[in-house]
Amino acid sequence: MTDNTRIAVIGCGLAGRRHVEAIQHAPDAQLAAIVDPDDSALSLAADLAVPCFNRLDDLFDDGMVDGAIVATPTPLHVRHGLACIEHGCPVLVEKPIAVTCNEAQSLIAASRKQGVALLVGHHRRYNDIVQTARAAIDGGMIGRLRAVQATCWLYKPASYFTTAPWRTRRNLGPVSVNLVHDVDLLRHFCGEVVRVQAQSVPAIRGFENEDLAAAILSFRSGVVATVSVADAIAAPWSWELTTGENPVYPRTTESCYLMGGSHGSLSIPDLRVWSHKGNPDWWSPIEQRSLKTRSADPLVLQVSHFAKVIRGRESPLVPGIEGLRSLQVVEAVQVAARTGKTLDITPLGQPLPPD
Repeated sequence: MTDNTRIAVIGCGLAGRRHVEAIQHAPDAQLAAIVDPDDSALSLAADLAVPCFNRLDDLFDDGMVDGAIVATPTPLHVRHGLACIEHGCPVLVEKPIAVTCNEAQSLIAASRKQGVALLVGHHRRYNDIVQTARAAIDGGMIGRLRAVQATCWLYKPASYFTTAPWRTRRNLGPVSVNLVHDVDLLRHFCGEVVRVQAQSVPAIRGFENEDLAAAILSFRSGVVATVSVADAIAAPWSWELTTGENPVYPRTTESCYLMGGSHGSLSIPDLRVWSHKGNPDWWSPIEQRSLKTRSADPLVLQVSHFAKVIRGRESPLVPGIEGLRSLQVVEAVQVAARTGKTLDITPLGQPLPPD
């Protein structure tokens, strides 16, 4: 290995280009290559003076990489992840880890059999906002966590779909692409989901998938979360627009998560804690204070962590099984919305009830 861990990016669309940028800013990683047949990827690789391959197999011919990030369209995640694992190459697969749980389990099984590290790109867990909020909740700052409200309302332009038509297909709408992020963070804050109710609305653009959905998630811990996701609503309430995590999105001063506890509440990402003086009492004044946090790009932190995992210095923060567990909840939301049934989350490895 070189002094810096050599990481290739497979797929150079919206997510892939963000990973390329993150690798350039990570002090312990270097961009080894790009894999993408598109002319724009070839041009980017030339600008960065790195090889660009049309085929994934060509990447492994001369042992030039130590690890790879799969940022191709979701239907290709498993195929490309398996190819990396078969070549003994540690891999970080963008979220969602796969389209279905069955596909995800095949990827995890291959990772375990080959002893090759598999991480999932739920990069929000690396954000210091999340880590500060998790520490406050675990430390009892708001008492016992009881309820969560999470909102992800966005308006995606037509170009988002015309440049990648796969985004219009069934099971590849905002529940899969966007809500999976929120589900993963809610699991991070609240523990495992045991029951799901949901409704969805067909896309007004006429696509196969939904453009609006809402779900009630019940957690083993006793927390109940209400979540709403849409990609055809113009609004300021989403992780993308409230955190400043990705500078391409204009930032608002709103919050997208409300965490309700027995002795106080916490809004995220502004990290304001609300509580009464003394014992909770709706007749007494309620006050707020803000928690402090640092600013760092979670994608850069994720790449640095991936480099350490590749070198055997750290264990994966978000291993493949975590991606599968979040996908299992998303899949349950999709089935519950189609059937109108309340679904109990079944043990991993067992299929959900048929439609």
